[in-house]
Amino acid sequence: MFKIKLIDRYIIGKFFTTFVYVALVTNAVICVIDYGEKSEDFLKHQLPAWFVVRHYYFNLIPSYTNMLSPIFVFITSIFVTARLAARTEIVAILASGVSFMRLLAPYMVGAAILGLVAFASTGWLVPRASLTHITFENEYIRDREFYDKRNVHFKIAPGTFAYFESYDNWHNTGFVFTLETLEGNRMTAKLAADQIKWDSLKRKWHIDKYKVHYFDGDRERIEEGYGLDTTLALKPKDFASTHRLHETLTLPQLDEYIREQTERGNTALGIYLVEKYERYAYPWAMLILTFMGVIVTARKSRQGTGFQVAVGIALAFLFITLVRIFRSVGQAGTIEPVVAAWMPTVMFAGVALLLYKTVPR
Repeated sequence: MFKIKLIDRYIIGKFFTTFVYVALVTNAVICVIDYGEKSEDFLKHQLPAWFVVRHYYFNLIPSYTNMLSPIFVFITSIFVTARLAARTEIVAILASGVSFMRLLAPYMVGAAILGLVAFASTGWLVPRASLTHITFENEYIRDREFYDKRNVHFKIAPGTFAYFESYDNWHNTGFVFTLETLEGNRMTAKLAADQIKWDSLKRKWHIDKYKVHYFDGDRERIEEGYGLDTTLALKPKDFASTHRLHETLTLPQLDEYIREQTERGNTALGIYLVEKYERYAYPWAMLILTFMGVIVTARKSRQGTGFQVAVGIALAFLFITLVRIFRSVGQAGTIEPVVAAWMPTVMFAGVALLLYKTVPR
């Protein structure tokens, strides 16, 4: 049974304080660079400094911290272990009869705690912060997007399909609209209208003029009408910009969005599936990277601590590169999203096991 000792408290304390230091320094650098890129937009809209800090940077920092948390943990384990190795403390600990796996215990406890915090944050807390700062970007930094897709189809219910030739998301108006009802492979009814508009007061769609075709075998009956209000399983938000939408959804919302889009026949869900699986993979990545970080820097090097830190940072950048590569191919559907999300972690786990054979114990 793992019993916390003085050396464990010492390592865990160093682990958490170093993690906070690395996160603060990295976020400070990111914010400075980000401000340099966006300062003209802030000035153009005459935004007060406190408004920008409160609505943008206070919500941007949690997003970056969570996104880079595996790397922060990796660099933290490297810094802490490199200092212990440089002072020959690791040699003394191992010489006293402590196994290398026992030495790893406080690191893994620290990484597990941070991993649980990261999972809770990325699943429920960070998406809300992301929604705020992405909304800020859309309002003051990015140009407003137009819905430019044409000839779009939606499956809004079993056997019911909606079609829009085009849609104006500024005025919430669709053009050349049809609503088709099918029984098996046979069409039973088709509503056609030149225009359909969202009524924000009634929370319904309004059609000024429409024509309905009813089909009964070889017979066709046509009805025309004016002023129809109807409820569809579609809302203006379905035509809104999906720019970084996956980052703003909590885990339950992400699952619901994937289910809803799947029912509508949307197969281009790679970006959302990869996002979902990455949220589950991140805590494990933090454990694996902590394990690797200790292994890389456990031995006292003739090149000094700086060399070990440089090797660790190079590995961190390699991990980031792999994550980005597999994320892109997963979102494109080249490989399964679950494979794309977990592959960098699995690959580094294999490398960590190989490196484990080289450490002193």
